[in-house]
This record gives sequence, C-alpha cells and structure tokens, in this order.
Amino acid sequence: MNSQDFRKNAHKFVDWMADYMENIESYPVKPLTKPGEIMAQLPLFAPTDPEPMDDIFRDFQDIIMPGMTHWQHPGFMAYFPANASPPSILAEMLTSTLAAQCMSWQTSPAATELEERVLDWLREMIGLPANFHGVIQDTASTAMLAAFLTARETLNDYQTNHRGLSKAGRHCCYASAEVHSSTDKGIRMAGLGSDNLRKIPVDENFTMIPVELDKAIAADIEDGHKPTCVVATLGSTSLSAIDPLEAIGEICRKYDVWLHVDAAWAGSALVLPEYQWMIKGIEYADSFVFNPHKWLLTQFDCSAFFIRDKAALIRTFEILPEYLKTREGDQVNNYRDWGPVLGRRFRALKLWFVIRSYGITGLQNHIRRHIEMTHTLAEQIDREQDFELLAPNPLALFCFRYHPDDKSEAQLDALNERIFEAINDTGDIYLTQTRINGKYAIRLVSGAPATEQKHLDKAWQIIKNISRAAK
Repeated sequence: MNSQDFRKNAHKFVDWMADYMENIESYPVKPLTKPGEIMAQLPLFAPTDPEPMDDIFRDFQDIIMPGMTHWQHPGFMAYFPANASPPSILAEMLTSTLAAQCMSWQTSPAATELEERVLDWLREMIGLPANFHGVIQDTASTAMLAAFLTARETLNDYQTNHRGLSKAGRHCCYASAEVHSSTDKGIRMAGLGSDNLRKIPVDENFTMIPVELDKAIAADIEDGHKPTCVVATLGSTSLSAIDPLEAIGEICRKYDVWLHVDAAWAGSALVLPEYQWMIKGIEYADSFVFNPHKWLLTQFDCSAFFIRDKAALIRTFEILPEYLKTREGDQVNNYRDWGPVLGRRFRALKLWFVIRSYGITGLQNHIRRHIEMTHTLAEQIDREQDFELLAPNPLALFCFRYHPDDKSEAQLDALNERIFEAINDTGDIYLTQTRINGKYAIRLVSGAPATEQKHLDKAWQIIKNISRAAK
C-alpha cells in the first residue's frame, strides 16, 4: 500500500469510526452469533495474491461486525467497563503509526519520560504516597505476577531467581474469598502453588476479616511455612467489596509480609476525594495496581502499577546482556526491568491525551455520574417487594435477583438464570451473573462513556418486564 492509498483508506476508516461512535446504540450490544458461525464465513486458507482494501473492509463490516460484542454500547452493563474515549483512540492511532518498541529509555526517550511523568500525575490524582513509583503494565494480572515475584525474591534475598524454589520452603499467600482469579493464576506462575493460597473468610459486607488473616499467618509460621504476600482487594469482581486496608496493613507490618493492593476497577474512583477512604492505610502497602483502561476513559491496555521499593522490583526482573546495555545506566528508567516483559508499547501517550483532554474535573465527573446513576437504580430495585439486592453496592455495581415469595432457593436460582438469559437475548442490554452466598445473582455495572440515565431507566424496565413475565 502506497502513501496515497494509505491516506485515502485512513480517511475512510476514520469516518467509519466516527459514525460507529455516534450510532453505536443502533447495534445489539451482544450478538446472537452461534459458535462457529463467523469461522464458517472465513476461507480455509490465506490468499495467495494481494486483495483490495475495499474488499477487506467490506468483509470486516459484513462478517466481523455482526459477531462483535460492543463494549462501548450504553447498554453494556456486564463484567467491568473497558472505556474507549475519542482522545484515547486518537492517541492509539499515533502510537500505532510510530510503532515504537519502548523497552528502554534509549529506544524512545520521550516514551520513557512521559510514562514517568503521567504516572506521577496519576499517583497524585488518586492519593497515593509520594514514595510510590509507577510503571504501566498491560493488565492487572501482569502487575499481580510482578508483585508476587518481587515479594518472593525479597523474602529469599533474591536467591530463588537463581536457585529455584525446591529448597526455599513453602510460601503462603493470603487473600479474601472474593479475590479475583488473577491471584490464583499469579500464584501459580510465580511458582508458589495455588494450594498455598489461603482464602480468608469474609464478613457480612464480603470483606476480609482481619482477625482471620492474623490467625492464618500465625498458623503458617507455626507450621514452618513462609508467609509471602497478602492481597487486599478494593472493588472485588463479583460485588465490589472493599477490604479493610488499614487493619490488613497492620497485620502485614506485624509479620513483615508483602502487601499488594488490587484495585483494578475501583481504583479509578479514587480520583474522587469522597472515595479516598478506600485507601486509608495505604502507607502499609508495598504495591498497588489499578486499570485506567477499565473506568478512566483510557483505551485497553493500560494498567497503572505502583511500587514502594522500585529497587526490589528492578532487582527481581533485571537481566542485562551486552546487547541491552546503554551508556545512560542509572540516570534513567529502563522500564523493561520493571516487569516480566521485555517489549513494551507506548501506552503512556493515550493516558497523557486523556488526562489533558478531560482534566481531573472531567474524569471526576465521569466516575461520579456513573456511581450516582447506579445508586439510584439500586435503590429503585431495593424498594420493590419482589426484587432484592444481595450485597452492598459502594460503587457503580450491584447484584440483585428476582424473588417472588412462592419459590424455593433452587427454584429461585433456576428462575433468575432464565431471566438473565432472556435479558441478554434482547440485545438491548448485557449483564453478567455471579453467585453470592450460594445464590444465583444478576450483576449490573455502569461505566460506559455513552451510558446516560435514560439507558439505566430502560434497563430497569427490561428487567422488570422480563422478570415478572417469567414468574
């Protein structure tokens, strides 16, 4: 493709992108595509000869688009939001054009120094201590792995990276029963073994019970094991529970155990001063992560990972063959040494575009609006005699079920599962499900940039109509 053809197609694509964002509500939020339906329309073998871009783009529209779930749709109320704002999209276009591999300062000085500065901005915006150092990871799962590996190495004087774990003893980690599955996966990848992850009981608000954590750590020490890391969750995946960070931190300090704070979704709410109560006790934390790519209007992927002792992180990951050495040395940050991966995208650019385009006030308005709208809907549901909320809802997420009086628990589970599937089959809204104390629950989260009060009102009407018709 020559420059002229590139320019022509790029303008055509940008027009399509703008139309898509303007008209996204005209699509069903979740396609009713059957497994294999898309693949059946794709040739078995790659083309031998070049194909015109017009044909490729036509197939994108005719084959790919009907099978897409539209995460930016105002009716997308499933999982967590994955915000894509216009400034972030524009920045991604520039990032793709530059095509820089930003593994070290020398490979792109501006990328490194911009990342350092915008992470400083972000740290101040969400209220973290000034002695935290930030780096952008791809996802919170990678940040979790980095935290576990650094905790493991500091506990073993950085020897397990070289000698392995065979003679290092049994390493135990701790998290609430509501912790995200990335914790289990991270424990496995760090070589610590998911059998050594202690799931600490939760209270009536589904938050970790500190006294139970203390007992579990003390018992492992008594048995000759090595307490290695505690994960405190701010905004659990199923129901947005907020662990008591200060009490957990005091226990970690007592036993000298690494404390990692997973705020993947809820961390964005820390831009609101009225929600910074969630990090009371952050001075005890060793590492902290949240995802601007979930709720802070920044394109996936962009996970902000902060660590108190950056030297420990670097010592855990640094490998310096001759071909990676540069003359700048310790004068600069080489972010290739701040996590598991060598190659790095220029992710800081989109975060810079977003923060500058919206300002702190604009980002606060975005988060606050979704929290207020969701609280209003949750209160409406709670007032209905035949519906019930199944957990507290401190942020923009709540869990509920339809509960007519004449049903057993087993019947309620089956009924709500039918209701859930029927709601999603409308194509107007998309929800997800979970279980709370064994009960089948329907889960609703608001966060898409296009979602307004009218969309939540529409969602409530759909939920009521389908639920009461299913009775």
